[in-house]
Amino acid sequence: MFLKSLEIQGFKSFPDKTVLQFGSDITAIVGPNGSGKSNISDAISWVMGEQSSKALRGAKMEDVIFGGTQKRSAVGFAEATLVLDNQDGSLKLETPEVMITRRYYRSGESEYYINKQSARLRDIHELLMDTGLGREGYSNIGQGRIDEILAVKSTDRREIFEEAAGISKCRYRREETERRLAATEDNLLRIGDKISELEMQVEPLRQQAEKAQKYLVLRDELKGYEITVWLDSLAKIEANAKKAEQDYASAAFILEQAHNELSSLYAASEQLSLELNRESLVLEEKRDAIAAAEQERQQVQAGQAVVQTSIDNTAENIARVRQELADQENRSGGIAGQIAEQQARIAQIGGELAQIDEKLRAAAEKSKALTDASGEAAEKLAALRANHTLLTTEAAGRRAEIVSMKTALSDILERKQTLSADREAALARQKTVADQAAACEKSLAAARENVTAAQNMIAGYALRLKARADKRDALKKQLSDAEIGLDTAGSKLRMLREMERDYEGFSKAVKLVMQEAARGALRGVHGPVSALIHTDDAFTTAIETALGAAMQNIVVDSDNDGKAAIQLLKRRDAGRATFLPLGSISGRRMPDGEFRSQHGFVGVASALVTFDWKYESIVENLLGRTVIAETLDDAVRMARASGSRARIVTLDGQVMNPGGSMTGGSASRSAGVLSRANEIERLEKQRAELEKQKKALQQAYQEAAESAAKTEFELTAVQGQLREAEDETLRRTEEQKQVQLLQQALRDNLESYEAELSRIESRSGADEVRMQTLETLAADAAGRAEALETQIAGMEQGQSAVSEQTAKLADEITALRLDEASKNAERESAQQSVRQLESLCEAMQGDREQKLALIAGYEAQVGALEAKLEDSRRQAERMAQEIGQKRELLREAVEHRAGIEAKRNQTEKQVQEKNQSILLMERESARLEQKKATSELEEKQLLDKLWDAYELTPSTAQAEAAEVESIAAASKRITELRRKISALGTPNLGAIDEFARVNERYEYLAGQRDDVLHARGELESIVSSITNEMTDIFVREFGRINEYFGQTFTEMFGGGKASLVLEDPSQPLECGIEIRVQPPGKQLKTITLLSGGEKAFVAIALYFAILKVRPTPFCMLDEIDAALDDRNVERFALYLRNLCKKTQFIVITHRRGTMEASDVLYGVTMQEQGVSKILHIRLGEMEQQLGITG
Repeated sequence: MFLKSLEIQGFKSFPDKTVLQFGSDITAIVGPNGSGKSNISDAISWVMGEQSSKALRGAKMEDVIFGGTQKRSAVGFAEATLVLDNQDGSLKLETPEVMITRRYYRSGESEYYINKQSARLRDIHELLMDTGLGREGYSNIGQGRIDEILAVKSTDRREIFEEAAGISKCRYRREETERRLAATEDNLLRIGDKISELEMQVEPLRQQAEKAQKYLVLRDELKGYEITVWLDSLAKIEANAKKAEQDYASAAFILEQAHNELSSLYAASEQLSLELNRESLVLEEKRDAIAAAEQERQQVQAGQAVVQTSIDNTAENIARVRQELADQENRSGGIAGQIAEQQARIAQIGGELAQIDEKLRAAAEKSKALTDASGEAAEKLAALRANHTLLTTEAAGRRAEIVSMKTALSDILERKQTLSADREAALARQKTVADQAAACEKSLAAARENVTAAQNMIAGYALRLKARADKRDALKKQLSDAEIGLDTAGSKLRMLREMERDYEGFSKAVKLVMQEAARGALRGVHGPVSALIHTDDAFTTAIETALGAAMQNIVVDSDNDGKAAIQLLKRRDAGRATFLPLGSISGRRMPDGEFRSQHGFVGVASALVTFDWKYESIVENLLGRTVIAETLDDAVRMARASGSRARIVTLDGQVMNPGGSMTGGSASRSAGVLSRANEIERLEKQRAELEKQKKALQQAYQEAAESAAKTEFELTAVQGQLREAEDETLRRTEEQKQVQLLQQALRDNLESYEAELSRIESRSGADEVRMQTLETLAADAAGRAEALETQIAGMEQGQSAVSEQTAKLADEITALRLDEASKNAERESAQQSVRQLESLCEAMQGDREQKLALIAGYEAQVGALEAKLEDSRRQAERMAQEIGQKRELLREAVEHRAGIEAKRNQTEKQVQEKNQSILLMERESARLEQKKATSELEEKQLLDKLWDAYELTPSTAQAEAAEVESIAAASKRITELRRKISALGTPNLGAIDEFARVNERYEYLAGQRDDVLHARGELESIVSSITNEMTDIFVREFGRINEYFGQTFTEMFGGGKASLVLEDPSQPLECGIEIRVQPPGKQLKTITLLSGGEKAFVAIALYFAILKVRPTPFCMLDEIDAALDDRNVERFALYLRNLCKKTQFIVITHRRGTMEASDVLYGVTMQEQGVSKILHIRLGEMEQQLGITG
C-alpha cells in the first residue's frame, strides 16, 4: 500500500484544485520559505483526522480554508482527498484503491468520505489503525516533531512506540472493554442501589401484605353482615318513605290549590296595582294639565296687568287732554264774551258816532261860519288838531291790540309749558323704561350666557369624568392583574419554598440527614451539593446532568461527620447517601486549551457555577473535568478533536462520555433542583417588583377614583346651575316682553306731545312777530301825535279873542272829532280785537279738534285695550272655569283612585292572610317533605354506602347477604368485626400487589446483579487477556525497535551506541521510555546534553528504526534534515534510499543532498501573493534526457 495522489482545493494557500501524483519511491517537495510546502503536509494530516488546529498551525479550524487575498476572494470550504493503493489489501476494504476525503465549511460543519461514501471520523481512525498512518502514528513527521520525541517526558513518548509495536488496536479494544466494564460497574452500582432500596421495602411490605390479607378476610365477613343489616334497614325505610310520600302528595295538592288561589289574588292585586298606576299617571297628567292651565292663566293675568297699565296710562292722557280742553274751553268762553262785548261796544260806538256825526255837522256849520271869520290860521290849527286826534286814536288802538295778543300768548305759553312738562315726564319715564329694558336685556343675555357656560361646563366635566372614569377603570384592571400576578407568584414561591424546605426531589436518606442536622443531631453537615452551588438558568440543565446523582451528595466537615451520618442511616434503615468530607476531597480543573478554540465551547462546568471558596475542591472534583458545549453536534466535534478523553455535556443535557459513548434523552429524575433555586430567586424578585407595582397602582387608583368622584360631584353642581340659569332665562324673557309693551306706549305719547308742541311753537312765533309790529306802529303814532301837540300849542298863542269862540267851537268840534276819532279808533280796535279774537277762537277751535281727535284716539285705544282686557278677563274666567272643571275631574279621579287603592289594600290583606295560611301549609308540607327526603336520604345513604363499600345494588346485594339469626346478633357481630379491623390500624391494601411487584422486581434485579457480576468477570478477564497480549506484543516489538535503533544509530553515526530502556520493566504498558545514546568517541550522555544536530540525528535514527520494525505505507517528512550538516544529510539521504523499498517517502526539504536522492521533485512557488502553485519534475527522466549517469 502506498499513497498514489493528494488532491487539495481551498486548503490554506491552495485555493485552486491541485493534484500531486506520488510514485512508490521518494518524492521531494521544495520551494522557498513561506511558499506553502508545509501546507501539503498539513493537508495529509488533516485528511487522516487531525482535529487540533494548533497542530495544523492555526488558531481555529476555520483557518484551514483559503481566506482570500487582495486579488482573490475567500472560498467557502476546504477539501482534501488522499488516494491510497490497496492492492495488497492492507486496508480492510475490498477495493484496489481507497479514497479518503475530508471537507470543512466555514459554518463549522465537517464531512468525511471513504470511496465517496459518507463516513464518520471514527471510521477513518479505525480504517488507519495499526498502519502507522493514524493521528497518533508516525507517518507524518512535521516541523519540530523530530525534536519533540526527545524533548517530551519519557511517559509521553509512549504513543509512537505503541503505534510502532502495533498494539493500538489492542489498546482500542481494551479501552472499549474498559468502558464497557465501567458501564457494567455503573450498572452494578445502580442495581445494588436499587436492590438496597428494595431490600428496605420488601420486609415492611411483607408485613403490610400479611396485615392486609387478614384485613380482607375480616372485611369479607363484615361485608356479609353489613349487607344483611343494610337490606333490612332499606326495607323499613322504603315502607316509611311510601307513607310519607302519600301524606306529602295530599299536602301538596292542598298547597297547590292554595297557591292557585294566591296566584289569583296576586293577579288581582297586580291588576289593581296596574290600574292604580294608570290612575296615578292620569292624576299626574291632570295635575300637570291644571298646573299648565294655572300657568297659562297667570300669563293671561300678567297680560291683563300690562293692558290695565296701558289703559290707566291712556286714561291719564285722556284726563290730561280733557283738562287741557276744559282750560281751553274756559279761555274760549272768555274770548266769545269779549267778542260779544266788543261787538256790542262797536254797535254802541256806531250809535255814538252817529250822534257825534250829527253834532259835528252842526258844529261844522258853526265852524264854517267861524272859519270864514278866523281865516287860514284857524283852518291850519284845526287841521293840525284833527291829525293829532287821528294819531292819538291810532296809538290807542295799537295798544289795545297788543294787550289782547299778550293775553293770547300767555295762554299759549302756559299750554306749551304744560306740554313740555308732560313730554319731559314722558322722556324721563322712557329713559327709566329704557334703562329697565337695557337691564332686562343685559340680565337676559347674562342668563343665556350662564346657560351656555353651564352647558359648556357640563360638556367639559362630562368629558373629564369619562376620561377619569376610564383611567380609574383601567387602573382598577391593572391593579387586579397585578394582584393576580402577585398571588400567582406568591403561591409558586410558597410551593417551591416548601419543596426546598422538605428537600423535595432528594432521596429519603438525604432528607433524613438534613432533618437530623437541622435538629442538631448531626454536626458538620453543610448540605447537598445542589444547595451549595448556583448557576445561571442557561446552564442549570447542563450542570444538573453533569452532576447526576452527585447533586444529592452531602458535604460534611470531616470523615467522622460522614461516618456519624452513615451510622444514623443504618440505624434508621433510611437508605444510602454519599458524603463528601471537605478535608478529604481534592480536585483540580482540567486545562481547556484544546477546547477553547472549538466552536460551541461554553466552558468547564466548574467555571460556570458560583460557590463559597471553601467548597472549591469539591466543585472541582465533581465538575472540574467536565466540559459544557452548546449542542450535541458541538460536543461530538469536541470529543473527536480531544480523542474522547473528556466528558462533554450539552446545554440541553446530552452527554458525550470519555471513550466516545453517548448518553441522552429526557432529563434525569434529579433534574430541576438547581432550576428550583433559580426560580425561587426569580420569583422573589418578581414578587418584590409586583408589590412595588401594586402599591403604585393602588395609590394611582385611589387618586383616580377621588378625581372621578370629585369631577362627578362638580358635574352634578353644574347641572344644578344649568337648571337655575334656564329658570332665570325664562323669567327675564317674560320681563323683557312687558318692558317692550311699556316702551311702545311711551313712544306713542311722546309722538303726540311733539306734534302739539310743534303746532304751538309755529303759532306763538307768528303772534310774537305781529305784536312786535304793533308795538312799533303804536310808538310811531304816539311820537307823531306829540309833535302835533307842540305845533298846535304854538299856533294857539297867536289867536285872538275872535278865535276864542272859534276855539270854543273848535274845541267842541275837536272834542266831537276827538270823541269820533276815539270812537272810530275804539271801534276799529274793537273790530280788530273781534277779528283777532275770532282768529284765536278759530285757532283754539282747531287745537280743540286735534285734542278731541287725540282723545278719540286715546278712547279708541282704551276701548281696544278694554276690549282686549275684557277678552282677557273672559279668557281668564273661562280658564278659571276650565281649571275648576279640571279640579273637579281631578277630585273625582282621586276618589276613583282611592277606591282602587282600597280594593288593592283589601286584596293585599287577603294575600297576606292567604300567605300566612300557605306558610303554615308549606311548613307542614316541608315537614312531610323533609320526612320524605330524610327517608330518601337514608335510603340513598344506605344505597351509597352499599355501593361505595361494596359496589353493589340492592338486587345484586341479595346474593352477598349472610344468613343471620337476628338483626341484633348481626349488629353485635358487626361491632366485633369493626373493632378487630380497627385494631389492625390502617391496612395498606396496595401492599399485597406492591409486595408482589417489589418482590418480583427484587428477584429480577437479584438475577440481573448475578448476570452483571458474571459479565463483569468476563470483561475483567477480557481486559486481562488483552493486557497480556498487549504486553507480549509490546515487549517483543520494543525489543526489536531497541535492536534496530542501536544498529541504525551505529550505521548513521559511524559508530557509538544507543538503546531504549523501560523505566519500569514490570509495567511495560504504563512506564516511561528512556533514550540512551553514546556518540562515537564520546561518553554516554543524556539527551539534553546533545547538540541540535545530534538530537535531530538521534531522532531520525529512532524513526528509521521504527520504520524497519513496522514500515508505514508512506511517510511524510517535513524538513527533518534542516539541522543536519552536509555529511549527515548524505547519510540521511542514503538511509532514506535504503528504506524506500518498504516505505514511500514524501520529503519537504531545502537540502541538496536530499533533493538529489529523490526520484520526483515538486516545486512549490507563490507567483501570486498568498496563492501556492506546483511544479513537477521527474529527476530520473531528466537524467536520462540529459545523459547523466550516477
